[in-house]
Amino acid sequence: MRYLTNTLYGCITSLLALGAAAGAAETGDAYLREIAGPVEARVIKVRDGDTIMVEAFIWPMQSVHVAVRLRGIDAPEHRGGCAAEKAAAQVATDRLKQLVGGGNVTLTVISGDKYFGRVLASLSASDGSDVADRLLREGLVVRYEGGKRRDWCNGAVLGGLAPAATGISGTG
Repeated sequence: MRYLTNTLYGCITSLLALGAAAGAAETGDAYLREIAGPVEARVIKVRDGDTIMVEAFIWPMQSVHVAVRLRGIDAPEHRGGCAAEKAAAQVATDRLKQLVGGGNVTLTVISGDKYFGRVLASLSASDGSDVADRLLREGLVVRYEGGKRRDWCNGAVLGGLAPAATGISGTG
């Protein structure tokens, strides 16, 4: 009986794989690499200064809960290497909560992120404003296009942020 179950499982798995391969051959690519959007979503939680949890409304009467990292920016981390980074992380997180809170947002230019289960997207607040641009203009985050992340405990990086973000006054 066990042999029959394993054989049946193997056959079904093989058929599914063949079907997926045939579909991929017809379309040229098994999965989209990026979705232009827009995708409407409701903010469930702000995790930190550049990541939120949303309920994205992907089809009529269908939604998915997913973590979204804001495209093009990097925020200080709550578990940062120094007190100034941790303070800056809290300010950025609080401001992101003010901007999007538990409200509705729009996701565009949506792609997979390097961490499983999270997407990278541009995010517009309910008033249509670009959230990442707003955080950049306010000096709470820095521009980020991938690669090595900033050393937030380096005075030059923190010095470029708004004083309110770091708790640093003057030339610090």
